[in-house]
Amino acid sequence: MTSSDIPVYKLNDGHVLPQIGLGTYQVRGMQGVDVILSAIQMGYRLIDTSTNYDSEGAVGEAIRRSGIPRSEFYVTSKLPGQYHHREDALKMIEESLLRMGLDYLDLYLIHWPLPKRDNYVEAWTALVEAQKRGLIRSIGVSNFEAEHLDRIIDATGVVPAVNQNEIHPYWIQENLLKDNQKRGILTEAWSPLGRGSQSLKEDVVATLADKYHKNVGQIILRWHIQRGILPIPKAGTLNHLHENIKLWDFELTQDEVTAINRLTQPDGRVDNQDPNTYEEFN
Repeated sequence: MTSSDIPVYKLNDGHVLPQIGLGTYQVRGMQGVDVILSAIQMGYRLIDTSTNYDSEGAVGEAIRRSGIPRSEFYVTSKLPGQYHHREDALKMIEESLLRMGLDYLDLYLIHWPLPKRDNYVEAWTALVEAQKRGLIRSIGVSNFEAEHLDRIIDATGVVPAVNQNEIHPYWIQENLLKDNQKRGILTEAWSPLGRGSQSLKEDVVATLADKYHKNVGQIILRWHIQRGILPIPKAGTLNHLHENIKLWDFELTQDEVTAINRLTQPDGRVDNQDPNTYEEFN
């Protein structure tokens, strides 16, 4: 599959993103460069990193080594919680660009709201300013609930283009998905496969994999896309990298999407990272 075969989502600011991205959590150093470069060669163009992932350098180096024009990539990074104050945030955005050797980011997100610290509105004003300066094309958030979204929108009049959240079959986030859609915000999914949780072994998923001659990961990633979600999977092997973007030659029925939705659990988060209480690692 080539990058041109991957459909795109249109954002509320007029920009677009491919319907699947590459996660780079724990993808570091020269081995990380090799993994990312392999993914690029397979057709991945949306690459998701973060200052806290320590993979920004590997992302930038892989893009340079690919020989593919910068304009063909969609690079995302994220603001760590310790830099939510306006001037700190602006400097960290510049620092991320320096680490990657890039002139701009396609998407930049506030990584966590950290409501106990209550500085996320100030952080959002920094992203708005950085976008005006041309450092970022699209701005968004990660792990924001509806009340967090409304506070930053009310304070600035600027609606995030993206909200990246934990979503997988054990934590389907239907209400949050609707909250994002109501505000015109695209939902991205981190840990879209549940970090290899038991959900991959559920009978309904295995049955659909047999029916469509796909692996269980492909079934779950297709489920995300049909819900209007952009999944950001990380792959442990080159084969999984390759399989994860072969999602557009089959389609689940609405009943099948609903059947996977029923796997959701009241306490389905992988690591109990509740955005209302979670204190981000620094």
